[in-house]
Amino acid sequence: MAALLNRREWIAMGAAVAATPAIGTGLAVRTRLSLNENAWGPSPNVAPAIRAAALGVERYVEQAEVGRLTRQIARLEGVAPEQVVIGEVLEALGLFLARRRPGGGEIVFSAPGYTALVDAAAPLGGRGRPVPLDARLENDLPALSRAVGADTLAVSLVNPHNPSGTVSEAGAWHAFLEDVSRRTLAVVDEAYLEYDDLAGLSAIRHVRAGRNVLVFRTLAKIYGLAGLSIGYAVAQAPLATALRAAGIGTPHSLSRPALAAAGAALGDQAHVAMVRDRTAVERRRLHTRLDALGLRHTDARGNFVFFHTPAAGRIRAAAAMAGVEIARPFPPLDDWVRVTVGQPAENDRFLAVLRQVIG
Repeated sequence: MAALLNRREWIAMGAAVAATPAIGTGLAVRTRLSLNENAWGPSPNVAPAIRAAALGVERYVEQAEVGRLTRQIARLEGVAPEQVVIGEVLEALGLFLARRRPGGGEIVFSAPGYTALVDAAAPLGGRGRPVPLDARLENDLPALSRAVGADTLAVSLVNPHNPSGTVSEAGAWHAFLEDVSRRTLAVVDEAYLEYDDLAGLSAIRHVRAGRNVLVFRTLAKIYGLAGLSIGYAVAQAPLATALRAAGIGTPHSLSRPALAAAGAALGDQAHVAMVRDRTAVERRRLHTRLDALGLRHTDARGNFVFFHTPAAGRIRAAAAMAGVEIARPFPPLDDWVRVTVGQPAENDRFLAVLRQVIG
């Protein structure tokens, strides 16, 4: 499948190729199980859509093109089009929130966790307020609620959580969002929600109910568009309008190939279901092997597994030697290992490393 690469991606690809041992040398080839990418790739409809869109790249993106994708997303999510903001908006949202308050304010988040919102707010004085995960490595909802104060700009959570892959019990989760959204903005990143039967846990119901909740969905994961930097947020119309007024999700901030790819990917829910099913089969297989080796793991529901072992450092080193890339450590959980669920042969390569180290 053809891919459109920018200059930075060409440079990165060249460096990766140069660092990858050649097939036939007796050394391992590169297997990337580190960034929670979609091992099965995007819908087959995506490449033709990109090729068609490439014919018009000499022209600026028009509002009508953004409007078409906006309406498609609105129908999919059951909201009004004016509630949709297109783009990988978390970084821009962090800056937007920090600008609204002198001194930047605080963003409450689970730690360890995905800190895009916090990191983006930092240059304008935004501060992260980390709340440790609970004993099950789930979002500690009571502690997160207590952390909200007068200085809070937002509560930022990933559900399922990254890196643990855990989800909260549905009743407690929805009660938490209803409560917190009365006091501050709740930002819920649902990057991995579609990797399991978790539609009932989506925070989108709170947006539909008029609460102060913003749901972000990237198309980099199950939709397979990691190289195109496209996603969307759904929020209350006044906030969505303010984000667009700040230049977020406007035509000049988006690319025509990415818009076309997004429309094609979102339109092929059968492909999404296929990726979900195949990922679930492989995730169960990895969990079964971890159980057989006596390795404690979370009930991860995304496209990755997360397990505990005192040999975590040796596993990372052995994987690197074998050409298998797995995730970095997530302090303070340094004795835990996160591995993306790949295709069967890729997972076999990781399991071989695991057997080598664990015995």
